[in-house]
Amino acid sequence: MVAKQRIQSVDLLRGITIVAMILVNNPGDWSHIYTPLSHAEWHGLTPTDLIFPFFLFIVGISIYYAYKNKQPNTTTYKKIAVRSLKLIGLGLFLKAFIPTVPFIQDWESIRFMGVLQRIGIVFFISAIMYLNFNWKALSGVVVVILLGYWLWLGFVPLPSGTMPTFDRAPNNWANYIDFQVLGTHMWQPDYDPEGLLGTVSSIATCLLGVLVGKVLDNPIDRKAFILFSIGIILLASGCLFSIWFPINKALWSSSFVLVTAGYGTIILSLIYYIVDVKQWHFGGVFKMVGMNAITIYFLSEFIAKSFYLIPIGEDSNIHNWLYSSVFAHETLSNKFSSLCYAMVVVLFYLGLGFYLYRKKVFIKV
Repeated sequence: MVAKQRIQSVDLLRGITIVAMILVNNPGDWSHIYTPLSHAEWHGLTPTDLIFPFFLFIVGISIYYAYKNKQPNTTTYKKIAVRSLKLIGLGLFLKAFIPTVPFIQDWESIRFMGVLQRIGIVFFISAIMYLNFNWKALSGVVVVILLGYWLWLGFVPLPSGTMPTFDRAPNNWANYIDFQVLGTHMWQPDYDPEGLLGTVSSIATCLLGVLVGKVLDNPIDRKAFILFSIGIILLASGCLFSIWFPINKALWSSSFVLVTAGYGTIILSLIYYIVDVKQWHFGGVFKMVGMNAITIYFLSEFIAKSFYLIPIGEDSNIHNWLYSSVFAHETLSNKFSSLCYAMVVVLFYLGLGFYLYRKKVFIKV
């Protein structure tokens, strides 16, 4: 967003979201995690499941402000495409990189999809739609995506003739498509949490962010209350929809889109009221992280992966050595020790965000 157009609450929520993403992605021991810091096994929702949709929701708000005065021409499309390709390229690099010669994984073991890849694809499609459709048309697109996704995954027979299911199984349409297209380049043999069909439905998450951005930009009274009310409606709609289409992050189900966008709008409305209306400033360091969100997220993933892959001795690596040497103690529970490791990682990136902000270094991807 252009500096004079910045909404403080959006920057703050973006920073909090990135910090939360770093927290849940960097436990000391993946076998010992507090339940709120792990994803639901399949159907259901935990606080961790809110993080990625919150970021895509904020991407939508940012699209509104970044392109509201842009024309749908070749120059604008080129800038959108370049940014999308950068995000996808960074994501593929993270999946392919190894910190030892030849520095690239075997082709068969490279995972094609991921967080940055999904952000890049969703950003590209959502930005193009925003430039060419008005808010009524965008609302219609969201409805079509949510209903069409439910009908496809729930009622269209698979090529074998069997009826689909929402369970984690071969006869789930999302799993079937991913396996047919991605093959061995998936997170797990039977599903990918950033798979192809889920990427389509996640466009609705981003477009809901675009629509909320329009409300934020509208000179109306009691804006925080209106945003809060919209959030309640989205949340209630998602809970109702979950009767027929369960809340599921791995599938990025239609009910998941509505529920997470509802929570995101509610939290944004509260932060907007506190920071932008009442001018009660807090959490400045999170805002600093949010100003370099993609850069800090990329570095956190790159360093974490390197720590797991750089060996120390015959049967250890940097991550395990640090955790066992510094954080794991008999007097502490395994889950608490694991959380302490994650918190130290978070403090490091908060410090990095603070440093970059003070030096006025803002790296745009």
